[in-house]
Amino acid sequence: MSVTRTQPETSVAEMASRVRVAARVLARLSNERRNEILAAAAAAIEDHGSEILDANAKDCLAAQPTVATGTMSAAMFARLRISEHGIKEMAARVRDVARLADPLHRKLSSTELDEGLVLLKESCPLGVIGIVFESRPDVVPQVASLALKSGNGILLKGGSEAARTNEVLVQIWRNCLPRFEEVPPDSICLLHTRADVMELLALDRDVDLIIPRGSRELVEFVAEHSRIPVLGHGEGVCHVYVDRAADIEKGVRITFDSKVQYPAACNAAETLLVHQDIAGNFLPRMVSKLSEAGVEIRGCAKTIALLGRADIVPANESDWATEYGDLILSIKIVANTEDAILHIHRYGSGHTETIVTEDARAAKHFMEEVDAAGVYHNASTRFADGFRYGLGAELGISTNKFHARGPVGLEGLTTYKYKLFGKDHVVAEYANGTRRFTHRRL
Repeated sequence: MSVTRTQPETSVAEMASRVRVAARVLARLSNERRNEILAAAAAAIEDHGSEILDANAKDCLAAQPTVATGTMSAAMFARLRISEHGIKEMAARVRDVARLADPLHRKLSSTELDEGLVLLKESCPLGVIGIVFESRPDVVPQVASLALKSGNGILLKGGSEAARTNEVLVQIWRNCLPRFEEVPPDSICLLHTRADVMELLALDRDVDLIIPRGSRELVEFVAEHSRIPVLGHGEGVCHVYVDRAADIEKGVRITFDSKVQYPAACNAAETLLVHQDIAGNFLPRMVSKLSEAGVEIRGCAKTIALLGRADIVPANESDWATEYGDLILSIKIVANTEDAILHIHRYGSGHTETIVTEDARAAKHFMEEVDAAGVYHNASTRFADGFRYGLGAELGISTNKFHARGPVGLEGLTTYKYKLFGKDHVVAEYANGTRRFTHRRL
């Protein structure tokens, strides 16, 4: 069965208006009904796997010349490609979201203001969310499932390099919705051009949140050109710090996993910081293992002097602040933990940082002082992921501090409202002293 295109051609403003109407319908659905829709969407992704792979193959073929010229990085191309296993993963992540607890209508607090006057704080959807992303078409089912589960409508704009794949994935999702007659297909809509993005960014009355997923340049562009709140998924300049009290075997395993397991990910390590007291024992073994895996090493002057290898590229100032997204790792020898922390605060992106050490005091100091969305002890940076955190899926990893931070799942797509239940209560009686507030937590 082929995918039927159901999304009508219209302006972005009209589209956003329809998405808002649809979002209000989603917010009224029961958790059970939302889960039924997610189950149907997961099955549809599997049923249409061949069409997704065919569209993706065309996108990958079209992208190959840009990879050859260096216009598209190898890392971006890796994120573009979908495999048969990837189809199963997409469906599995949708089902994972369905199994999560209902994020809506949760009572966050309850306060008796006075006898018979009760104030509830209750979770509710944000409304309409715009998501602008690059390269990774698996973003579509991830964000669609999170949005539906949390009662939000979404407007999606993917990169042109994945246009065919994104189109098929969105249509598969939309084609599921008419089976549930109360659910408008317009709860998810796909934008197609850069002009569409510019129109989206101007819709501050109809769109409640913009989430850019991609390069720092993309995040900064969106933030500069819109009055809509932006939840930035910027670059990931992540560090592994191997302390003087590190177990060398753990240091090798954690560093290798952080860099090599999937170097294109935003949570892959880009810089290795090594305490000078352990560098002589640790770095020769570490660099040998990394080199065998094809990792290019860019080292500080001390690293080059210690190892004496001709294949190490001298690191320059820009290397410390670069997200390679590839098999490249910068290495710097530091004097102590404080030096490592200062380096991270100067060059890090606030994404994910890890310390490898057997010294509990050093670990505690590092984890309290480092300012990042994720700070780890004796664990790979690659654990910074919504699925691995048990969130089912993620919209991205936020390096912001406002509203949501780190992997953003269902909770990041909700806000709250206050509901006040009274019995003919009026403020005048409190102003003139006839009645007094009790402010009793229930």
